[in-house]
Amino acid sequence: MDLTFSAEDRAFREEARTWLEENRPTEPRPAEWPDARDYDVAWQKTQYEGGWAGIAWPAEWGGRDLSMLRQLLWYEAYAEARAPALGVNFVGMSHAGPTLMARGTRDQQATHIPRILAGDEIWCQGFSEPGSGSDLASLSTRAVVDGDHLVVNGQKIWTSYANVAERQELLVRTDPEARKHAGITWVICDMSTPGIDVRAIRNIAGQEEFCEVFYDDVRIPLGNVVGELNDGWSVAMSTLSFERGTAFMADIVELAGTVERLIEQAKQAPAPHGTGRAYDDEVVRTQVGELRAEVSALRALNYATVSRIARTGKPGVEGSIVRFYFSRLLQRTQALGVEVLGSTTVGHDRLSPWAHGHLNAFRASIAAGTKDIQRNIIGERLLGLPKDR
Repeated sequence: MDLTFSAEDRAFREEARTWLEENRPTEPRPAEWPDARDYDVAWQKTQYEGGWAGIAWPAEWGGRDLSMLRQLLWYEAYAEARAPALGVNFVGMSHAGPTLMARGTRDQQATHIPRILAGDEIWCQGFSEPGSGSDLASLSTRAVVDGDHLVVNGQKIWTSYANVAERQELLVRTDPEARKHAGITWVICDMSTPGIDVRAIRNIAGQEEFCEVFYDDVRIPLGNVVGELNDGWSVAMSTLSFERGTAFMADIVELAGTVERLIEQAKQAPAPHGTGRAYDDEVVRTQVGELRAEVSALRALNYATVSRIARTGKPGVEGSIVRFYFSRLLQRTQALGVEVLGSTTVGHDRLSPWAHGHLNAFRASIAAGTKDIQRNIIGERLLGLPKDR
């Protein structure tokens, strides 16, 4: 691993820390829509106006085009400042925008990229379906060419922020006779188009960030196709070229902060069994100590991953190791918080942060590739095990 911080890098880190401290929202994100959307958009606009939006985006598209090392320093400062997550801006900034840069037409790029960066256009992702989650290429939502339009029928599910988005990156099957990876098209869908029905899904934490989306003879102009008809799989995969491995550092630093807050609160809370403070219990001290050590190890692993990508320019299987281990560690941390702090995690009119965190953490082993998919990737690509039949 070779990550050396120069004097200029350290100055950049201080600049980022200062700006974040002076500009990050001090109020918590609202729990309900549309206030939560407004909160996310306002923060995106603040970053845009301050010159900090799209730090990994090329300068020609309004980004800062930061090096891998500078991105890492930014994300660490971001997490340390406890700045808000991208929220409703996530799909546009992390998926749709980069995909349009790589494969969109000039008109598509000029129309959407500046608006995504400025927080003026919210996107959602229409990929997963009830019958095709991990096996995305088995999707069945159908689109038929009719003149200069595609006519779409089908259903998507687990579509984050579909209830507040203006646009959607939508994968549809345009050639049912082709092999499953070859008959897919990537298209820009206007969420206000007639025939679209969005139904929010309330999760166990009481949030409605996921949605079902139904399409009934939805007409989408052929000019909204990104890339070529039936080449949508390669368009979707092109987004992976923008995965730099640094964004995950913010999640790890945030998790480290969560462990430290758990330790602080355990020193004040009564012991779950017996007398004294929770932290006085030898078992509790051992458990939180192990969590602290494992977060440090995970952080070191991610540093090594970033260092390798910086040298080779290509993400490797290490990303799946970090992803898999992080999800398990997050769930253990939140579960221990509820166990150790006991009744202090229960709120009167809404979930407390620890109870909410515990319930919300269940999705960590499913989102962005299930734990089983991550295990397969690690086993096949790193350990050389036979492919799962």
